[in-house]
Amino acid sequence: MELTWREEDGTRLASTVWRAGGGLRMISSAMLGGGIGPSGWVLNAQVAGTYARTDPVAHLAELAASHGLDGPGVGMLTAAPVARTVRRDDEGVRVSATVGLRVPTWAASPAGTPDPELAPIALDGAGTQDAPPGPRPGTINVVVAVPAALSDAALVNAVVTVTEAKTQALLEAGYPCTGTASDAVCVAALADGEEEPFGGPRSTWGSRMARAVHAAVHAGALGYTAHLHALGIPAAAPPRCGAAAGSGPVQ
Repeated sequence: MELTWREEDGTRLASTVWRAGGGLRMISSAMLGGGIGPSGWVLNAQVAGTYARTDPVAHLAELAASHGLDGPGVGMLTAAPVARTVRRDDEGVRVSATVGLRVPTWAASPAGTPDPELAPIALDGAGTQDAPPGPRPGTINVVVAVPAALSDAALVNAVVTVTEAKTQALLEAGYPCTGTASDAVCVAALADGEEEPFGGPRSTWGSRMARAVHAAVHAGALGYTAHLHALGIPAAAPPRCGAAAGSGPVQ
């Protein structure tokens, strides 16, 4: 995975590029290249916290072209610092994750709850994104590579497994939340070969995905907390799960 830099609107921004080549099938919730299909690359591009473009798919296509990426691929955006991408492996499964928790949230929130995830981040006079005490960047993007072929059902199950492992990691890192409102995931598997029918957390490849994702997101969450503490910024916290879901308090 390659780390690149660019200047955009006076801000220095990082991206990671995985030039995977052919022979892969990916499932993704990303804006560019989402769904299930053959893909040859993954781009995770950082944007400024003040990002206001209304054509993110076109923007991702422009960024992909600037990196020489063509053909089908997956493109993600995040305001979290991509230079702090965390990588973890587990028995052949490779994971990279960018972890930003500007607005940690529960998946089930009361109807009509405002979406502060879309609020811009405050910049300092130099245009950097680390200016306290303004809002912090968010989004957790997770990319998983599995050296095996997975059926369509197993790919869908893999996304569930990745999400469950992400949430477990956040809870164990001290963030009572399921993630942020803009998280994205991409799971890449071999396009050819005998397909594994399962991707759940107790399956062969699902368990490896879960452990690797858990390790990456947990490390990323702890790193994010340490970064905030260094800046003198308290970490944000979502409402109690009971308050969000309308049930009793969490024990």
